[in-house]
Amino acid sequence: MPRYSEERKQQILNKLLPPSNMTVAEVARTEGTSEQTLYNWREKAKQQGRPVPGSKPTSEQWSAEAKLATVIETASLNEAELSEYCRRQGLYIEQIKAWKADSLRGFMNSREQELETKRQRQSDQKEIKQLKRELREKEKALAETAALLVLTKKVECVLGERQRGRLTPLPQRTQYVSWIQEANQAGARLPQACDEVGLTLRTYRRWCQHGQVKADLRPDATRLSPANKMTEAEQAKIIEVCNQAQFASLPPSQIVPTLLDQGEYYGSESTYYRVLKAHGQLHHRGRSLAPKGSSRPTTYTATGPCQVFCWDITYLASTVRGQFYYLYMLEDVYSRKIVGHEVYEEESGDHAAKLLEQTLLREKCLHSGVVLHSDNGAPMKSQTLRVKANELGVTTSYSRPRVSNDNPFAESLFRTCKYRPDWPSAGFKSLDEARAWVLKFTRWYNYEHKHSQLRFVTPHQRHTGQEVELLAQRKERIEAAKTANPSRWGARDVRNCTPVGPTTLNPEKEPAKQVEKQAA
Repeated sequence: MPRYSEERKQQILNKLLPPSNMTVAEVARTEGTSEQTLYNWREKAKQQGRPVPGSKPTSEQWSAEAKLATVIETASLNEAELSEYCRRQGLYIEQIKAWKADSLRGFMNSREQELETKRQRQSDQKEIKQLKRELREKEKALAETAALLVLTKKVECVLGERQRGRLTPLPQRTQYVSWIQEANQAGARLPQACDEVGLTLRTYRRWCQHGQVKADLRPDATRLSPANKMTEAEQAKIIEVCNQAQFASLPPSQIVPTLLDQGEYYGSESTYYRVLKAHGQLHHRGRSLAPKGSSRPTTYTATGPCQVFCWDITYLASTVRGQFYYLYMLEDVYSRKIVGHEVYEEESGDHAAKLLEQTLLREKCLHSGVVLHSDNGAPMKSQTLRVKANELGVTTSYSRPRVSNDNPFAESLFRTCKYRPDWPSAGFKSLDEARAWVLKFTRWYNYEHKHSQLRFVTPHQRHTGQEVELLAQRKERIEAAKTANPSRWGARDVRNCTPVGPTTLNPEKEPAKQVEKQAA
């Protein structure tokens, strides 16, 4: 049995340490020594206090001596060599850096350790101070939110749509100011509390001065007359001139120029109108109707086919310059289906009445209360069409003058028609050719064209109710495709295959201020 010197034993045991980190079995095979002998040498060396590899499996459980040896071994390596070393030894670069920092801390003297502890304490105090500040800010924000919620319940839009310069009685001012002060004491900031009540901060400060609510002084204010105000004699002279026989039937726009030609001037036209109005002599006269403002057309909602129709007439150019054919077209607002169409050589209420009757018979909706919407063209408002619509139980609806988007469905349909690739840009040669082309377009539009506003189903499918089953099949196929390959969709939803709901003609719009308040 061979004998080994102490130096030889230590050399063999060093192979178990970093950087070699060989196992006991590997060292036994290379040195020709039994494993039990190596275990005995390691145990004796450990009892003598010498650095030997431990039996713990992970690098974090290495002894301090092994970690220090690894730090010394890697001190002269560059980044690439260090990375290679760590991969070969089963370590991370971060572990070696941490062991190095621990070693340096161990070399620090008491003064350095004290400074390091002081720096760490200052950093911790700074972090605690920052956290406390954030906590106070969050507490203030929560208190402000709660106060504003209480204030909102109290106000409940009492002021409504406030107008600039509106007078507010003193009791109301006192109530609003007390609400704002309560919210401010509960944690809400003044600008936010004033905004909830519907006031500006400047208005609040003008109302509440030195702890007292000031009343509005405008009703009791003394108002001086303008320096350029007309005297009573001058106003009387204007009334006298207007009531003279030669001017009794003339408006001020005719009176003033006539007097100027005669070398007389008493005031401008607007002055005449103002004086006549003040004396109760400005009213509409004559057989003409008094001017009135146009109101928005009534809103109609179609929940199914054959409830709301819209129609219009458009030009179809011919090959002869200046000659046109006229396309009459009726569209169902709910399904966008062309329910009636015809081409004539002129615009006429008789043609429109005949087409309306044919359409109602074809769609089987006579006396069902169908709404027929159009613009204010002569054929649309002709007496013939109105009488026929009344006989057929149709309610007529009209757009506002010079407002094209009150009849948007018809305008959109005509654009689709005239931008077709096969549209004859050179014009139609005859009436029969125009009718044949319109018939072809109608069949394509109703039965082949997938409408973008109907989830890409045809108007006929929407009109007959086939869209529900068709869209359900599309959704089922898309869901199956997503299930088969979900990585392509991720967290996104599949294509929207829900049938379009009711269609509204000229829907009412909410006021802009109300929409902004809801969004906020």
